[in-house]
Amino acid sequence: MGDGSPSTKALYATILGLTSPWEVLDVDLQMGTNEVHITVGVPEKFRWFCPECQDPLPIHDHRERTWRHLDTCQLRTFIHARVPRLSCPTHGVRQVRVPWAEDGSKFTALFEALVIDWLLEASVTAVAFRLGITWDQAIGIQRRAVKRGQARQKVQVSRYLGIDETSERKGHQYLTIVSDLEESKVLYVGFDRKTETLDEFWKSRTPEQLAGVIAVAMDMWKPYMNSTWAHLPAAGEMVVFDKFHIVQHLNKAVDQVRKSEHREFLKVGVGWLKGTKYWWLRNPGKMTIGQRRSFLQLVRSFALKTGRAWTIAQTFLVLYDYVYLGVVEKRFAEWYRWARRSHLEPIKKVALMIREHWANIRTYFTHRITNAGSESINSLIQKVKRKAHGYRNSENFRIAILFHLGGLDLYPERLGLRS
Repeated sequence: MGDGSPSTKALYATILGLTSPWEVLDVDLQMGTNEVHITVGVPEKFRWFCPECQDPLPIHDHRERTWRHLDTCQLRTFIHARVPRLSCPTHGVRQVRVPWAEDGSKFTALFEALVIDWLLEASVTAVAFRLGITWDQAIGIQRRAVKRGQARQKVQVSRYLGIDETSERKGHQYLTIVSDLEESKVLYVGFDRKTETLDEFWKSRTPEQLAGVIAVAMDMWKPYMNSTWAHLPAAGEMVVFDKFHIVQHLNKAVDQVRKSEHREFLKVGVGWLKGTKYWWLRNPGKMTIGQRRSFLQLVRSFALKTGRAWTIAQTFLVLYDYVYLGVVEKRFAEWYRWARRSHLEPIKKVALMIREHWANIRTYFTHRITNAGSESINSLIQKVKRKAHGYRNSENFRIAILFHLGGLDLYPERLGLRS
C-alpha cells in the first residue's frame, strides 16, 4: 500500500535524517509482511561531483540498492534508491556515497550501530536471531566495525607491553596476545605461538613505537624470547619474565615433592598428605584464620619434605617485596644455595631454571611490571569464547577479541554516530 502524501514523506524524511538533495519519493506499507519500504532519490538535474577529486561529472549509470534500517512502528524498514555512478576521467567509475550508510554496507549506519551495541552484550547468534538478520550478516557487521576501528587508530606508543598466550580450543591450539598494560587493551592477536607469530606484531610497529617501549612482561617461552630479542635491541634490559609464571613453576615443584612423599607414606600406611594438594598451592593470605592455622601446623609437623619445599618456594616470593636491587641480589644468592642443597630434586631444578633466567627476572625491580593485566585480559577472552559457545573459525575468534577488548572506535561515521 503506497502512501505518497507530503506529510508521510516528510515524516520518513525526518526519521531517516535525509538532507538535500535526497528526498523521500514513496512510502510503501506492506502489512502482510510487517514491512515498510521507503524509496528515496534526488532531482533529475542535480549536479554530481566525483567522491575522490570533487570534479563535476556526468552520470554513468544507476544501481538499485536496498538497505535495512531501524524498525519504525514495529515494522521492518527498508530504504531503496537508484544510486548514481559517475564517470571520472581520473578515477574511473565511482558510486555516489549515500548519507545514511557506509560504502558497501547493506544496512544503514543507525542499524549497524544498534547491532554493534547488541554484539557488545550478547553472542552473534543471539543478536542475529533477535534482530532478524542472518548470522553471516551479523558477523559481517562485527568485522566491518573492527576494520573501521583499526583504520581510525592513530599511531600510539605503548610503553609497557604484555605478551601472553590463550587457548583457542582444545588440542593445544593457541593464540598469541599482545596487550598494552597501561591501557588494558589488546593490540595484536596472532595465530599460534611461534617465533613468526610474534614477529608479525613487531614488524607492524613503527620505529617510533618500537623506540617507545620501556618494558615487556612475558613468560619464558623460547619462541617469544627469540622474537623479542630479534626486534628490540635493548630487550635484555627491557624484558621482565613474569612473576606469576615463576610462581607456577615453583608450585609445580612443590606438588611434585608432595606426590612423591605421599606415595612413600602410603607404602607404610600413613595418609598425612591425603587430600592436601590444594593447600600447598593456595596463597596463605587467602585462607581463613582457621585454615591458615591448620595448614601451618601441617607445614611444621612430621619434618615433611613437602613442608620444606613449600617454605623454600614461599621464601623466594618474599624477594618481590624488597626495594633495593643490591639486597635482592644478596638474598637471591642465599636462597639459591639453600634450594640447591635441599636434596629435593624438583626444587633444585626450578632453582637452576630461575638462576639461568635471573637476568630477566631481576628486571622486575627496575620496571615493576607483571603480566597480571594480560592474565585479566585472558580471562575476558575466555568469557568472550564462552558467550559464543566457542569459535569454529579462528579468524572470527580473533575479530571478536579485538571487537570486545581492542579499545577500538567501532561505530559508523554517518549521521554523527562516531563514539
